[in-house]
Amino acid sequence: MRTLVLLVCGALASYGAVEKFDVVVYGGTAGGAIAAVSAAREGLKTALLEPGSHIGGMVSGGLSWTDFGKKEVIGGYALEFYKRIGKYYGMGRYGNDLAWYHEPHVAEAILRQMLSEAGVTLFEHHRLREKDAVRKSGAVVRQIVMENGVTFSAKVFIDSSYEGDLMAQAGIGYTWGREASSQYDESLAGVRGRTPYHQFLVDVPAYASGGSLLPEIFAGKPGPAGSADQKVQAYNYRMCFSEVPENQVAFARPAGYQPARYELLARLIAARTAAEGRVPGLRTFLKLDRIPNGKLDVNNQGAFSTDYIGASWNYPNATYAERARIRQAHRDYTAGLFYFLANDAQVPEPLRSEMNAFGLCRDEFTDNGNWPSQLYIREARRMVGEYVVVQKDLQSELTKPDAIGMGSYNSDSHNIERIVDAGGFVRNEGDMQVPVKPYQIPYRVMLPKPTEARNVLVPVAFSASHVAYSSLRMEPQYMIIGQAAGVAAKLAIENRTAVQDVDTGRLTALLRQQGAVFEYRPPPR
Repeated sequence: MRTLVLLVCGALASYGAVEKFDVVVYGGTAGGAIAAVSAAREGLKTALLEPGSHIGGMVSGGLSWTDFGKKEVIGGYALEFYKRIGKYYGMGRYGNDLAWYHEPHVAEAILRQMLSEAGVTLFEHHRLREKDAVRKSGAVVRQIVMENGVTFSAKVFIDSSYEGDLMAQAGIGYTWGREASSQYDESLAGVRGRTPYHQFLVDVPAYASGGSLLPEIFAGKPGPAGSADQKVQAYNYRMCFSEVPENQVAFARPAGYQPARYELLARLIAARTAAEGRVPGLRTFLKLDRIPNGKLDVNNQGAFSTDYIGASWNYPNATYAERARIRQAHRDYTAGLFYFLANDAQVPEPLRSEMNAFGLCRDEFTDNGNWPSQLYIREARRMVGEYVVVQKDLQSELTKPDAIGMGSYNSDSHNIERIVDAGGFVRNEGDMQVPVKPYQIPYRVMLPKPTEARNVLVPVAFSASHVAYSSLRMEPQYMIIGQAAGVAAKLAIENRTAVQDVDTGRLTALLRQQGAVFEYRPPPR
């Protein structure tokens, strides 16, 4: 497929200029890109503002092994994206018209192609001014201001950032962390009394011989089971490895590397080797899933892996500078982990050999040292809108009068803290992997309270509890909600109504015409 180069219009905007659009989408995540495509296909003059230089968020940032849940619930423009992926890889040769697994650079090229074809104006390197960026008249956002001084006005604004920065500056209510089980009557909410997955399955002492706590263990105590906290599930970098020697970059020793940082991992490997009678395989420490052209999507696996547990807690409300430090800390941790597994004498030779069969992909993330520019922000701020999606919406109250699409992935939260148990051994806390039934997503999930904002839609940092967000946060669902945001913006502008007053019956009907799915039909056996 020929890569289409989209004009970087940010270079044309001047300091103090006011750029006027029908719809302004902030955040070039996959959900944001699809929201912009959707609005533009509805005939609206649409801008997509991306703080960095890449489009697609996690879809082009390393998450190449798609979290689809039940494939049959994915429709509309999200399904179109995966069909374009399939066309790129020539899947028709195998009697299939789509592909769920892709290389990072291919995903970005296709999203840019969709933006270009729809006529979206893309402004890269346009980050919201950190303070006083949103200008409102009552509950209507009139303008937003970028760090470079450029101002954007629009009839409808869509915040598609993972962080919800526009939402927060617009005075829209939000939360972060975990609600108590009692708040929404959710059995899965709050501190987890039992964390069976990605857990230490052998006893590993938490303390060094001198009595000090080993690195990467939280010194505090978790709250009682079901209690609330403001801790956030672990982030990581979804890496892309190559198994093709000509396309490999060796795992380099990062600046400031200290092997003692990974003493807990060394102890875990030794304890498992003793308990299992053999050296554990690499795939019990790293989730390695093959994607095209000899590459692998690399994700967290097991008790000690690429999730930097406990390092994400301050991210949601951090300053830009603090977020940059958090991102760098995650990179340092992960690069050190890879170097340790590949080189340290405490790692048994068979495990080191397995690790050294791979390397970073030479032809991916070429402008960032073959490292993803997007940190996997699994959850940050969450809007508290006029309707909050909670556990029952995934398990029992599955249909909605204002449906815009469907979700189906497990309630999936990664671990939140690594602690010391009563016996002095290491344990992880917070992981949640609980099946759900395919459920309808309500339009209300992206609506602020009308007293807070009447022309803002929030399709990524949307209104859901921690439990519900852990299922809805998958990239296909962000795209599904983004498509609905673009169509809803059209209806609000066309009828001169607040986004809360959009005719949801018409919205659902239009989305159905565009291929959105509202009923789960299992595949024939």
